Amino acid sequence: MSRMNSFAAGLGLAAFLSTSVAFAGDAESCKTVRLSDVGWTDIQATTGLASVLLTALGYEPKTIQLSVPVTMASLKNKDLDVFLGNWMPSMTNDIKDYTADGSVETISTNLTGAGYGIVVPTYVADAGVKSLTDLGKFKDKFNGKIYGIEAGNDGNRIILDMIKNPKDNLDGFELVESSEAGMLTQAEQSMKSNEWIAFLGWTPHPVMGAMKITYLDGMGDSGFGAATVFTNVRKGYTTECPNAGKFIANLKFNLDMEGQMMDAILKGGDAQTVATDWLKKHPDAVAPWIAGVTTFDGGDAAAAVKKALGS
Repeated sequence: MSRMNSFAAGLGLAAFLSTSVAFAGDAESCKTVRLSDVGWTDIQATTGLASVLLTALGYEPKTIQLSVPVTMASLKNKDLDVFLGNWMPSMTNDIKDYTADGSVETISTNLTGAGYGIVVPTYVADAGVKSLTDLGKFKDKFNGKIYGIEAGNDGNRIILDMIKNPKDNLDGFELVESSEAGMLTQAEQSMKSNEWIAFLGWTPHPVMGAMKITYLDGMGDSGFGAATVFTNVRKGYTTECPNAGKFIANLKFNLDMEGQMMDAILKGGDAQTVATDWLKKHPDAVAPWIAGVTTFDGGDAAAAVKKALGS
């Protein structure tokens, strides 16, 4: 081979390699994307939607059911990649140590306009229970109970701290820990009988959104009240897996879409099936989520999603 031919061949190889780099997706180690599901319907909905789109892009999402504390520890230990349910400010104490040491990173806001706190039926609020300290004035009517969800979550922890705080006037109250479904069943049964009940409520939620309930005032700096939901990843994830990281950071939701998906899930729908159905009905929603994103192997993201959804 002549020197000129060798030079030309070298240029061709360089061009090929530069093209490959320019259009490459992520490294093979990024193909599996591990996401936490802490058992809340809203996080099941958003994680299901993310999983459907990741699959369409050629990734292999793996959803792992974990409590909030274990989720944070798993992100730190790099046993987990993504968590879409960092509710703030109620999770401040759950994440602060991990943020301080840099082992968990917050890369985007995925939901605004949410709410979180202790609620009572509106007929109870009308009878005089409008703030946190009012609960203690009617301890017998509440049977000394406040109903929460699964053990270890941030809301339950905040309620337990309130019970311990003399200023909150909850001496003698107990927290009844249950699942989201179990708590809602108890609330619905109590409200049908016009009984008094206090429980952990949040928005978005299709069932609670349809209930005539009132959020209690007087929560101070507990973390209850208006809420914003953030996306967390393990340290270095967006650098190691820039394409998947870009997609995860792009994910932004709203109360209406989450409410629609949550309603279908609460009626027995599988989260990924529900997400697929929603995406087929709202194909225009996908564009901002895949902006600047390719498939895992560097292909056309829009075409891949369209093919996967059969649209």
